[in-house]
Amino acid sequence: MFTPSQNDVRTFFCTAWRKHVEGTPRDAMETLAAGWIAEHPEYHAIFLDLETALATVYHVEEGQTNPFLHIAMHLSISEQCSIDQPRGIRAAVERLAAKRDSLHTAHHEVMDCLGEMIWASQRAGLPPDPHAYLDKVLRRASS
Repeated sequence: MFTPSQNDVRTFFCTAWRKHVEGTPRDAMETLAAGWIAEHPEYHAIFLDLETALATVYHVEEGQTNPFLHIAMHLSISEQCSIDQPRGIRAAVERLAAKRDSLHTAHHEVMDCLGEMIWASQRAGLPPDPHAYLDKVLRRASS
């Protein structure tokens, strides 16, 4: 199993964004990452400064959003949808996106559900519950 370090992840995102800005060739994952970064202009400068990106610590308790985690969650949701895992997530996200008239907005709502699943798993010391996660996404898509 591939377990990248924090620096690996940050370097990947910064490289993908730099290649996008420069118009140089990217692989499929870099293209997907750059597409989600493009949707977040508030993060563009962060992804262009690798040295600062590697050194910065984000404190949620101080109201700071970690842009690397945010984009990683977009990629996770994209991957889940591409392989429909958990089964039904693709249709649920598509329904939510249609309802919100925005895939980006839908992803942000799904992130809340994904974050809750991870938090509950860590708190209970149990594996993540994909069924509870999917149920939360489905409820948002139905409300």
